[in-house]
Amino acid sequence: MCGIVGAVAQRDVAQILVEGLKRLEYRGYDSAGLAVINAEGNIARLRRLGKVRALEEALVQEPASGGTGIAHTRWATHGAPSEANAHPHISGDNIALVHNGIIENHELLRNYLQEQGYTFVSETDTEVIAHLVHHEQKQGLSLLEALQKAVHRLEGAYGTVVMDRNDPERLVVARSGSPLVIGVGIGEYFVASDQLALLPVTHRFIFLEEGDVAEITREGVSIFDSAGLPVEREVVDSDLDHEAGDKGPYRHFMLKEIFEQPDAIASTLEDRMTAETIVLESFGHRAVEILRRVRAVQIIACGTSYHAAMVARYWFETYGIACRVEIASEFRYRKAFVPDDCLFLTISQSGETADTLAALRMAKEQGFMSSMTICNVPGSSLVRESDMAFMTRAGAEIGVASTKAFTTQLTALLMLVTATARATGRIDAEQEAEIVRELRELPHMIRNVLTLDDAIQQLSQAFADKHHSLFLGRGTMYPIAMEGALKLKEISYIHAEAYAAGELKHGPLALIDSDMPVVVVAPNNELLEKLKSNMEEVRARGGQLYVFADRHARLVAGDGIQVIPLEKVHDIVAPIIYTIPLQLLSYYVAIIKGTDVDQPRNLAKSVTVE
Repeated sequence: MCGIVGAVAQRDVAQILVEGLKRLEYRGYDSAGLAVINAEGNIARLRRLGKVRALEEALVQEPASGGTGIAHTRWATHGAPSEANAHPHISGDNIALVHNGIIENHELLRNYLQEQGYTFVSETDTEVIAHLVHHEQKQGLSLLEALQKAVHRLEGAYGTVVMDRNDPERLVVARSGSPLVIGVGIGEYFVASDQLALLPVTHRFIFLEEGDVAEITREGVSIFDSAGLPVEREVVDSDLDHEAGDKGPYRHFMLKEIFEQPDAIASTLEDRMTAETIVLESFGHRAVEILRRVRAVQIIACGTSYHAAMVARYWFETYGIACRVEIASEFRYRKAFVPDDCLFLTISQSGETADTLAALRMAKEQGFMSSMTICNVPGSSLVRESDMAFMTRAGAEIGVASTKAFTTQLTALLMLVTATARATGRIDAEQEAEIVRELRELPHMIRNVLTLDDAIQQLSQAFADKHHSLFLGRGTMYPIAMEGALKLKEISYIHAEAYAAGELKHGPLALIDSDMPVVVVAPNNELLEKLKSNMEEVRARGGQLYVFADRHARLVAGDGIQVIPLEKVHDIVAPIIYTIPLQLLSYYVAIIKGTDVDQPRNLAKSVTVE
């Protein structure tokens, strides 16, 4: 959940470290810090509570210059947000360390280290690692050997970077359950928890794998696997844009990313369809062989990705393919039934979601036919460890509340459903061609919906004094209502719940009054008349309805109901289209509420711990 940046260079790295931290602010954090080995051979450390800009201002007052350094943004787990708990942590006067993840046996290790004479000055589990490396080094080990020995005593997740003032041109790093990437420069090397942090200085990356420990100097990188054996990892050229971390003319990253969705979806579709078919090989070189065997699909995801999975369940089962959807954190702690010829499908924006990754590893031991991930980050753990990977190509998403990652996931899932139905003989050529035509029109249709921006901004005024809201949908619109409720609660802090509209009489009607706005998604489909009946139940109890409806649905604005009309769309793509106005609504309500839209309180972009 935190951000790591490190560098070994011939130039001063302090500003590189700060810029890297700024580009990782989307992950969520409560403090920031950096440490460099200065010209005198000492560790110059600065830590500040709050935003990176506070650290940057401190750096002006207390310059810290040097060619080797590490930096970190922390999201509190062990110990409250404070400068004392902020990273980097120091042991002795020579070891400085930053860490992402959670060390589950930190109390046992803390007791052991206190017996060895170490004094702890923070409440964090991270300080345990710093003292443990220092302790191992005192036994005559090199920095690399000390870290290799130390990590064998750690239980939990970690991505950690260590430096030693007595060895000032070297960093050592270790990765287990928390991602790390090494940036390759010319006569200089970098390390970060996300390649986005390093785009200003390099586009060449080495993605460390589970259990890897690496030694980084200006001359090169040496990588060792969990057994301590030297290994080679591929250098990957990234095509991510350096400007991906800039807001451009938009007030917030979230608004920028909402308006990027037509282009993001076009990128998801590019080169993956012919005029009338989905290219099955887009899902991997063994896709044809695997998809032909699929009789069932088990989807695992968290948060927004879970809502995308719920939509996909409707799509899969429309074509007679059994589909189960489960939250990763629940699936991994129960004994699951594995149907014959079942594809294990994970969905994750980052590819590093801890619970989803753990579920995949567990599934490999349970007899699933094959595994596949839908992901936005090449080289991520889910991509590397799945049999097949389909990249959404959404581009960097900085806002914590997911927008374009969600709609590109839906697009990818619709392509997968169509490809699987074709491979198993469940749709004919004409049906597939119809879906392909709708997919091709998606970017244009979304641009049309985005023209509702002003109308939705005006509508959002009705939520200015509200503290609760209800979202309703039926069929594939039910998970879209769930996604709309999630967006509103994430960034405006309004308590919002979503219900399948048919469930109103089973409890939620008790909440309805004039102070409870009810948001409804109402495409013109076979469930519309039933949905209208549900809306009348709300109006009869004084509820205020805000309806996003097909303009041909014969819904008229009046007392207790406001209607935002959308153009008619095909049922199969309606979930993608009707997501857009809900994103805009949550954004403008958050603006009215005055919240931090891109970095809502208590949340992080990538959940890399359980």
